[in-house]
Amino acid sequence: MRLLPAALLLLIALPLEAAAACYADYKASRRDPFELHYGVAEIFGPCDTASAAEELAPRLAADGWHLLEVDSTFDETGLEARRESAGDYYLRY
Repeated sequence: MRLLPAALLLLIALPLEAAAACYADYKASRRDPFELHYGVAEIFGPCDTASAAEELAPRLAADGWHLLEVDSTFDETGLEARRESAGDYYLRY
């Protein structure tokens, strides 16, 4: 009987583990005036560069930015190392 509660907890925890946080670092530009920026954004869909690009492009476009490229995707362990480089664009989009 004790096995049943443990099995239920395991079944509940597995989807939470699979839904680990995903982040992408990217480069974007805009005209008038010409600007470039490097940023880090949280990704809510699949955690790969192609899916991240599809998700990020409209977010950036809403503020007049054009996504140039998604450099990489990563989990929360890569966040702190990118914070300073991303500056104002750290988790902005």
